[in-house]
Amino acid sequence: MRFLVWRLKHISDNNFSLIIAGIVGLFAGLAAVTLKTSVHAIQNLLQRNLDITGVNYLYLGYPLIGILLTVVVAQYITREGLGHGITQILYSISRNSSIIRRTKMYSRMVTSAITVGFGGSVGLEAPIVVTGSAIGSNLARLVHLDYKKRTLLIGCGSAGAVSAIFNSPIAGVIFAIEVILTDVTINKFIPILLASVCGQLVALVLLGEDILFSFKLVDGFAATDTPYYIILGIICGGASLYFTRLMYRIEGNISRLKNKYGKAFIGGISLAIIVLIFPPIYGEGYDTIKLLLSGQSEAVFERSFFYYFADSELALIAFLTLIILAKPVASALTIGSGGSGGIFAPSLFMGGLTGFVLALTLNIIFPEASISLRNFTLVGMCGVMSGVLHAPLTAIFLIAEITSGYVLFVPLMLVSAISFTTISYFEKHSLYTKKLIETGDLIPYDKDRIVLSLIELNKIVEKDLLTIKPDETLEDLVHVVQKSKRNIFPVVNEEGALEGIVTLDMIREIMFDQNNRENVVIRAIMQKPPAEVAPREKMQSVMNKFEVTQAWNLPVIDDGKYIGFISKSRIFNAYRKKLIRQTKE
Repeated sequence: MRFLVWRLKHISDNNFSLIIAGIVGLFAGLAAVTLKTSVHAIQNLLQRNLDITGVNYLYLGYPLIGILLTVVVAQYITREGLGHGITQILYSISRNSSIIRRTKMYSRMVTSAITVGFGGSVGLEAPIVVTGSAIGSNLARLVHLDYKKRTLLIGCGSAGAVSAIFNSPIAGVIFAIEVILTDVTINKFIPILLASVCGQLVALVLLGEDILFSFKLVDGFAATDTPYYIILGIICGGASLYFTRLMYRIEGNISRLKNKYGKAFIGGISLAIIVLIFPPIYGEGYDTIKLLLSGQSEAVFERSFFYYFADSELALIAFLTLIILAKPVASALTIGSGGSGGIFAPSLFMGGLTGFVLALTLNIIFPEASISLRNFTLVGMCGVMSGVLHAPLTAIFLIAEITSGYVLFVPLMLVSAISFTTISYFEKHSLYTKKLIETGDLIPYDKDRIVLSLIELNKIVEKDLLTIKPDETLEDLVHVVQKSKRNIFPVVNEEGALEGIVTLDMIREIMFDQNNRENVVIRAIMQKPPAEVAPREKMQSVMNKFEVTQAWNLPVIDDGKYIGFISKSRIFNAYRKKLIRQTKE
């Protein structure tokens, strides 16, 4: 508290934001280095065991053990659900005031290290983004920053994490802006930039050149290859669509299994069988991409049942095509069955193989074309990542930075744009946002609906309306009217269920007639409400009901029981307060 008081006196809000952003970037970079080192240590240990024993069938055990261990750790140690980490970050920003659980500052590092280290077919990028974002959120809470500053530091954490793990500060900044944050002004851009630089500096100091993935360009860009790059863009868009829909469908089917260990066992065994048949699917897959880029394509057959076909280009095309088709299945099984990881690396892996296969096929069909296999592999990575993540700028700058140059900038832009346009025609939202938007937990690019979604219905329900029973008379209602300050009277039976409503306007002409007051039963004059509202209903749905019914008040019913009324004027008042608060922040 003393520090906070001192800070308010001596450091301006903008300068303090820059300092905290730098600290978040440093910690995110340190977390990225720690995770990367841990995973590769586990992988090297297991790989050494494979080299010593020469037993390929260990591939059947490693992924299963990894997923089962991850489920145990998640259930008994970290005590949290897994799934797509970036989706959970977006949910926290949209529905939980940018508050992320403290345990996420380390839990995803532990679970993803186990999953990916033991061969889970996912990536490390999403878990480290979750870690960096959690660091930003919790550090903001520690120094009592408001919602907007917390959100900004979540973006800073994600930028520092991506920057550190790929040694790509520009891609880190753009990822934070394009995927995590939706409303960025220049005063937000500078802290994100600073965090990204700090994250990269930590990685450079601790790792040097030993980063997750890098490649020095060998071949230049030939403008005559543009038609082939256009074809690559369209194919990458199709591959992105295939990846997205298959992931979504398989994860949905697996989620129907309620037993966690049964789910982990089925998913782990299925994944292990795929890895046994197609060893390049084991882990993140960056080693396979490096082999293709270095001209050692025959090495991808190692430890597979198809090693005897290593000298055939047609066999290589068929083998890699089958891997492309199997990769989304393997990734979905890993995440859906309880593993921890992201789709960042799988999309890059699938894109690299797609670009290589297309280039090799075109070179066989048109030998005179002499298409660069390396360039198409790199640009394909950009194309599929752009489509799957719905983040074309992040994909462009990431590949440009990990190749240490902008020689391929034109084909990267072209393929990224075509791929993104292609998948956007069929899928409007990415895997990260699709489910959230379907459930109404994320409202992109609509500030009015965003503010409306922040209003909690159960906090504005009016419960001061006096009720009347359906078998009572108008005389009884007159006594209730004398005590009430409202002009609506819910008709509630003995079980607490709402049977109808009576308004003051409905009884005004007969309430002074003594004969009517004694003989008229409430059941005879009540009316059914035009619509009902559930206490946990989305506010947008509630407003739609008001719009359709043209009513100003609607009853709130919970499991058949009357709770109270919600009024349009109360919603407008709450909306105004939320809007003023957001503007001030």
